[in-house]
Parts: sequence; structure tokens; C-alpha cells
Amino acid sequence: MRSDSKHLLQVISRNVAQHRRAMDLSQQELADRSQLSRRMISLIEGGECNVSLATLGHIAAALDLTFLELVSEPERQARQVPERGLRLWEGGSPGTRVDLLQSFPASRTVELWRWTIAPGDRYQGEPDLAGYLEMVYVVRGELSLQLEDGERRLKAGESCAFPSDRSYAFVNAGKGSLSFILNVVA
Repeated sequence: MRSDSKHLLQVISRNVAQHRRAMDLSQQELADRSQLSRRMISLIEGGECNVSLATLGHIAAALDLTFLELVSEPERQARQVPERGLRLWEGGSPGTRVDLLQSFPASRTVELWRWTIAPGDRYQGEPDLAGYLEMVYVVRGELSLQLEDGERRLKAGESCAFPSDRSYAFVNAGKGSLSFILNVVA
């Protein structure tokens, strides 16, 4: 997320604190459940830190929420992503962004994301909780998917799935814009 996302950070801050209290959890108990530090939970609830998508995913799972429920205004929590998606991250280069397209409860959670990465930009992913799987389908350009066991290059029309409980990166090493669809299954 970027510093111009103050409103989104305030929404997340309120939602984390509200749901944690509703579950009668201390900050330390939420930290333990989400595999984060108590300080991180405190900073998030205070709206004092830029938080990664993976960290938000950990917190949502620990609070038994969908990602969408965690990042939405309480009055908009009809469990539906806005028609054009919900912008959650922008990279260092113009045109790099992450939009949540769909989210719905399944036996656990399934999320559909649209990613666009400008030439030369990258997104460094943090490990998700054990059992998470990500599926990628490249719409335009070429994705360099950097995994612990090596790099995979995917061109438009190609896809792959990988367990996301370890570090990974999405990189656009090409000269044109990269666009891909990401499905996260928790």
C-alpha cells in the first residue's frame, strides 16, 4: 500500500480492532493466531503502519474473515467487491497496481485478483499461512515468477499454481506492461 491510502488504512485499523474485541482476543492472542508480533497488531490497529497484503491475509484468517471483509467499510460489507475492483496496492512505477476483483467464502476462502505491473517493477510476496495456494493466469506480457526453487517464466495465455507459504516475487522484466489474474485459495 502507499501513503495516499490513509483512508484504507483507517478502515483496516477499525476493522481489526472491532473484530478482535468481538472475538474477545487480546492483541497478543491475535498476534499468536496470525503468526505476527503484538507490536505489528498494535501498529495496525493504531493506523500507524503500511501493512503488506500477506500480513492482512494472516489477520483476516485469524479473525475468520474474508480479505474483503477486513478491508471494507462496515456499511459496504455486503461481501461484494465493487464492480471495478478494490485497489489495494500501487508499486513504485506508474501503472503497477493490485486490485481485488472477487472474494467469496468457500470451505475456506477463494479470492480473484487482477495484477498490472509496469516494466522493471516487482512485487515481493511474503509467505502465506500453510495450506495457501496461488494460481496465476497471464493475460498480457511475460511474468517472471520467482520461487524459492527457481524462476518460472509465463507468457500470455499460460498459467501455473504454486504453494504460497514461502517467499515469492512477481516481476516484469519485459519492456511492455504485464497483466495477470491471480486466484488465492486458502
